[in-house]
Amino acid sequence: MQNNGVAMDGQRSMSARLLIAILLVYVFWGSTYLAIARAIDSIPPFFMASGRFLVAGGALFCFMRFVRGERVPARSWRSAWILGALLLLGGNGGVVYAEQYVPSGVTALMVGSGPFWFLLLGWLWLKGARPHALAVAGLLIGFTGLVILIGPGKSVGGAGHVPLLPALLVLGATISWSVGSIYSKTLHNQASPMMMAAMQMLTGSVLMLIAGLLDGEGQRFSFAAVTGHSWAAWAYLVVFGSLVGFSAYIYVLRHATPAVASTYAYVNPVVAVFLGWALANEPITGRTLVAAGMIVGAVILISWPRRRAVVAAPVVEFSSEDSKAPIAVSE
Repeated sequence: MQNNGVAMDGQRSMSARLLIAILLVYVFWGSTYLAIARAIDSIPPFFMASGRFLVAGGALFCFMRFVRGERVPARSWRSAWILGALLLLGGNGGVVYAEQYVPSGVTALMVGSGPFWFLLLGWLWLKGARPHALAVAGLLIGFTGLVILIGPGKSVGGAGHVPLLPALLVLGATISWSVGSIYSKTLHNQASPMMMAAMQMLTGSVLMLIAGLLDGEGQRFSFAAVTGHSWAAWAYLVVFGSLVGFSAYIYVLRHATPAVASTYAYVNPVVAVFLGWALANEPITGRTLVAAGMIVGAVILISWPRRRAVVAAPVVEFSSEDSKAPIAVSE
């Protein structure tokens, strides 16, 4: 009985930590869309993202290598390059580049298609359980809410039309992010999750620097032209997006199912739309409120059937040798 009590206390403690981690991801990643829009006002998108992840990844790598004394297996660098390409260049880089043409709130809403890819890949690729009926219903309701927000008529960001190619780029970035996140769960005997995250940021930084040079950002960038607002937004992305946010996401991915981990893609748009209204004068209409209610309801439906499985997920999905599998970094 005493052992059972200790186990229950441990599960409650883990559930509380998981809830806090999920809330941190909801808030900080929801705010990154507006921060990105502010940062690229005077910093070219790939250069901005490259510098952000170079600083955050470099700081974390030095901490893990020289303070914690962790050595990096050579095979881990191959995984880091693959994940850096999928998560940062393809995922984050695509979103950052598209925000030159698509309002931050609308971009966040389009990223809400992520749970479809998470759930599908978690089922087909990781051979997980077939999606629960309520989870599927939640996905459909959440996606309907997104359609209401970005469908025909006045868009959330205040523009009447979302350019097709940038919109497709956001969709492709969402798929790339989902593939990278699921792929990270299949790797074994790698460096620790924190070290892998640092390596992903460093490799992704190099890839985005190359992309920026190929796009001619070297000719367009000038330190003297960067505004104080852009520097402040860039610093916010380094600290709260890349360090605090990714740490929380690491914990969520390690201790929750793919369906639960992906719910940030439905909540982040609500946060992004609210911040756009509060800080960037983007309107919130009755249509927005109805859709936001549908999105929150969808999160509840997706999470509720799995509420007992969330804490047990690592026991089911990972063996002890998988404990060092690399995890996705932040938006």
